[in-house]
Amino acid sequence: MFLFSREVYTIENAHSQLVRDVDFNPNKQYYLASCGDDCKVQFWDTRNTSESVKTLTDHSHWVWSVRYNHFHDQLVLTSSSDSRVTLNNVSSISSEPFGHHEEDDDDSDIEDSNRKPLEPVQDDIISTYEEHEDSVYAAEWSTADPWLFASLSFDGRLVINRVPRAEKYRILL
Repeated sequence: MFLFSREVYTIENAHSQLVRDVDFNPNKQYYLASCGDDCKVQFWDTRNTSESVKTLTDHSHWVWSVRYNHFHDQLVLTSSSDSRVTLNNVSSISSEPFGHHEEDDDDSDIEDSNRKPLEPVQDDIISTYEEHEDSVYAAEWSTADPWLFASLSFDGRLVINRVPRAEKYRILL
């Protein structure tokens, strides 16, 4: 038995072709990502679905999966029939759009008004992984290690990768 019988959110024509996958941002309540046969990954704010917040067009064939990192939501994985997995930085729509604030004990007596504002981190592809020889149908983040992810292709190849060390330290430091 269902207690609610009405739709909560509807995104009409989210993609020009079939939608293959969706994933909710674990750190930002109203945000979700979708991907599909139009080779696009779209990011949505469910409070205003008239247009997407951001669109990625990094793949040349159907995008089968999109996944937010559970701990660092600026990291997004996508996999596609173009045999590639991409790791993207989407900081502009993450829960930390300006990176981490550095706390410096020497500056504790300086007024907040004198501090330089943080520059936003630019959204970009961090890395493209081309270890698969066939369509990549799934990409998943590890639940135990926030820097580890796996991808699975049609031919049964399972590939495990890590976020590049430079990106990891850019996020942490």
